[in-house]
Amino acid sequence: MDVMFSQEDLAFRDEVRAFFSAEFDPALAKERQGGQGANYKSAIVKWQKKLHAKGWIAPGWPTEYGGTGWSVTQKFIFETERGAAGIPDVVPFGLKMVAPVIYTFGNEEQKAKFLPRILSSEDWWCQGYSEPGAGSDLAALNTTADYAGENYIVNGRKIWTTLAQYADWIFCLVRTSKEVRKQQGISFLLIDMKSPGITVKPIVTIDGKHSLNEVLFEDVEVPVENLIGEQDKGWTYAKALLAHERTGMADVADSKRSFAALKARASDEVNGGVAMIEDPVFQMRLSDIEMELMALEYTELRVYASMAAGGMPGPESSLLKIKGTEIVQAIQELQLQLAAYYGSALPAASEHDVLGHEYAAEARSSYMYGRAATIYGGSNEVQRNVIAKMVLGV
Repeated sequence: MDVMFSQEDLAFRDEVRAFFSAEFDPALAKERQGGQGANYKSAIVKWQKKLHAKGWIAPGWPTEYGGTGWSVTQKFIFETERGAAGIPDVVPFGLKMVAPVIYTFGNEEQKAKFLPRILSSEDWWCQGYSEPGAGSDLAALNTTADYAGENYIVNGRKIWTTLAQYADWIFCLVRTSKEVRKQQGISFLLIDMKSPGITVKPIVTIDGKHSLNEVLFEDVEVPVENLIGEQDKGWTYAKALLAHERTGMADVADSKRSFAALKARASDEVNGGVAMIEDPVFQMRLSDIEMELMALEYTELRVYASMAAGGMPGPESSLLKIKGTEIVQAIQELQLQLAAYYGSALPAASEHDVLGHEYAAEARSSYMYGRAATIYGGSNEVQRNVIAKMVLGV
């Protein structure tokens, strides 16, 4: 892939910058932090509707369903500028996860019903994959869907379900056959969250915030027309979705912004002291992250180039997930180190005078939540097994 921008690319970059500057209200970012608060969902919808009105809400979709038709370079520019501007990404569950499954494997009725409402942010989605005892080994899931004429009857529970408290729909992996190899007895169902028999229980994480949930299904009736593709073939569709999800977990644009902010903060001489960036060990850790982030960016560009040539994200998405989440955690660790004891569990009275309450609190929160980054989306240990099998052939 040629990484030199043409005049047309530079003009597009300027258009993206101008749009972000004119349309994004930084107050919206504050309102959506932590997955909670009265204005959380409305703040996200407000911004996503602006993207939709501009025609930029779904860069990865085919144009016939509302995609932008951008080149790989334009997608890269858009993500880079979004990250540099500190603008949060769209909520991925509808736009980046279930939508590609629907427009790739769904029938025409399903595409007409679901895609426009995902595109306009009218319908919110959550992901029903992990279960107690079936996380990294997702094929061990036990939530059942028994065929009953016009409906499937779903029983079981899902866990770590992000933003389920706001969701209108959930896309679920369910077991429809038990007498076959476990990967072969799974189906992909779309379930209305307003269905009788669904209970959402909050899970408050170590940072004190509520974005995760447990979702219980008790004799939930799901119309058979909400089955994606063929019964018992859901594992195939799930693997395609996970490849898209893990590619997105590289988080290069956001990590570049976080890293730049970390370097700037480390260069400050706090209360007349020596700037942390002068510490040789801290310098070395910064350099290591910077080199790994650059290598990750070019790996991501190669994946984009492959997709532009008609390919799908394959096992290389596991590599992006591993390195992307490890880099995120490394940055968070240095942020917490920079906050020193002001990043402890309880805010110190002098935080305002030294680093500022906001920086210390954000460093503490992002560090605690970020410990899960190498687990969700398929643990990094599992991703290394995928690479060993699919790439190295061992």
